[in-house]
Amino acid sequence: MGMDWILLVAMVALLGFMFWSSRRRAARMKAEQEAKARAMLPGVKVLLQGGLYGTLVAYDGEDLSKAAVVELAPGMEVEVHSQAILRVVDEEEGTVTEDELIEAEAAQAEYTADVANGAVTSLSDDRAAKKVAETSSEKTDSGDTKPQA
Repeated sequence: MGMDWILLVAMVALLGFMFWSSRRRAARMKAEQEAKARAMLPGVKVLLQGGLYGTLVAYDGEDLSKAAVVELAPGMEVEVHSQAILRVVDEEEGTVTEDELIEAEAAQAEYTADVANGAVTSLSDDRAAKKVAETSSEKTDSGDTKPQA
């Protein structure tokens, strides 16, 4: 009889955990959908399920049965199902600021100057120097007729 109680308690605990996790997942999904709806403003760049990027022209976050209008190219607007929009694309992601560009150019100029004056060598330069050294040592070895001690 004790084993039956243990199984019953385990079943109730398992059902409680399943209920709790499903409600938590549903709340998280609802929050993600609300965040997506807030970000879906005309003019933002979006990614569609087909892998196409476009600019959102019209979107009704309240009535998802209405089609969204996305501009794929200047003057080329298409209607898509509102749920075909995967996400809003962050245009700042992957872009380089002017300060970063100036810093990178300065670093490149410094590296080029160091290579020119011999302060820095690359692996390919090291390999080339090694081959030259090996080639010159082979020439002296083959031209030398004296036995080495």
